[in-house]
Amino acid sequence: MASEDTRLLMLIDDEPAQSRLITALAAREGWRTLVVADPETAIATLGTRQGMQLSAIILDQWVPGEDACSLIHELKTRRPAMPILMLTASTSPLLAVEAMRAGATDYLIKPIAPDRLMSALRSATKREAPKDELQPLTEKMPAVLDFDAMIGTEPKFRAALAKAAKAARGHGHALIQGESGTGKEMLLRAMVAASPRSKAPFRLINVSGVPANSIESLLFGHEQGAFAGAFDRQVGAIQHCDGGTLVLDEIDRLPLSLQTKLAETLESRIVRPLGATHGFKIDIRVMAASDLPLDALVEQDGFDRDLLAAIFATRIELPPLRERPGDITALTRHFLSRIGEQPGLRHLSITDSALALLAAFDWPGNVRQLQAVLFRAAVFCDGESLTADHFPQLSELLGEIDSDYANPLQEGVGVMLYTPDGNLRPLEDIEADVIRLAIGHYRGRMTEVARRLGIGRSTLYRKLGDLGIDNAA
Repeated sequence: MASEDTRLLMLIDDEPAQSRLITALAAREGWRTLVVADPETAIATLGTRQGMQLSAIILDQWVPGEDACSLIHELKTRRPAMPILMLTASTSPLLAVEAMRAGATDYLIKPIAPDRLMSALRSATKREAPKDELQPLTEKMPAVLDFDAMIGTEPKFRAALAKAAKAARGHGHALIQGESGTGKEMLLRAMVAASPRSKAPFRLINVSGVPANSIESLLFGHEQGAFAGAFDRQVGAIQHCDGGTLVLDEIDRLPLSLQTKLAETLESRIVRPLGATHGFKIDIRVMAASDLPLDALVEQDGFDRDLLAAIFATRIELPPLRERPGDITALTRHFLSRIGEQPGLRHLSITDSALALLAAFDWPGNVRQLQAVLFRAAVFCDGESLTADHFPQLSELLGEIDSDYANPLQEGVGVMLYTPDGNLRPLEDIEADVIRLAIGHYRGRMTEVARRLGIGRSTLYRKLGDLGIDNAA
């Protein structure tokens, strides 16, 4: 295989424009790209001197069509260790399952964001077995757009949801901060769905997925002839969302000059497209998310102070999964339930030993990584239940895990009655644990929680307040 400085990528693609784009993106990180237009040439290339230098393969599913999985299987048979990434316009989970079972390393949706492509290539071509980061699958299960879909009972998480639910009912701008994979986009969508503007125009833009030379026109719009290539007038996302909500994911990746322009637009409530001689009055609500703490970026001159002030009125901090260990069991059962509903998959249970293994990991990729790992395990499970053997990377990393790790009785299977010194715990603490257990078990459906506990919904809310258990339902 080629050295790190001369990594060679084979791209199986018959679209010249896309091939040029992927070639250019890969070149930024030192990749050379060999483009072949059909499966026959790809297979023949494996036997050549150049083919022996390959470090990875990207396959556009459109080229072999329905035979894409057959081609992946053939390539893996000839080169078992070769990372293969499938590029497709389809969001079908069934296709993802079939591609993985055939041997695909990852599954990328077109149009592919540059950062996503680079991340997938870096992850797929690591020299060692993945220890620090498990191989993710970009699965596309449809998201449920309400607060009940946000699973967790840990106090910091419930406090964040309560704050988000309260903010959603207003009209002010809002900012969600948290590590990648903590569920910021899902929470933003839930806030939009619960807001008084839920029926008004809405647009979600992932800033990192938009080329730097296109983001200004996408946000602010442009007039015909405003710049080379502006053959038609384009209404920007800000003007399109007049009366509604604009969601900016990864707002920290917005160029500083555009941050300043956006801050001025929010202050004046007038948007001026590129090349326009006049502006347009707007009424818009901005909800934003950032992987990085923006106040720290402001101090480093990496984020516009005025824009932060504009969207900072409501700031919500989503905790990482390592600070929510008690939620891992409920999240795991929730994800397995949803995964079992996908085409080509089925409902699976999970053993205590597997749960202990999941609970022992610190999940640097957070909830998204947990979901992807469970999806991958479910794809290759032939039995009725996931065991520790279905998570080989975790087993290799963590070694032998005591099945009592993280005490399943505390993690949602039961409630501890005694303190470590053998005395009974206070009734208030036991009651709080029972309520947290019920919220997790019934996935945050508060009406069902109240019914199963044999109390009224208003009584449940009062107890939540008395016991200091915040909720957003």
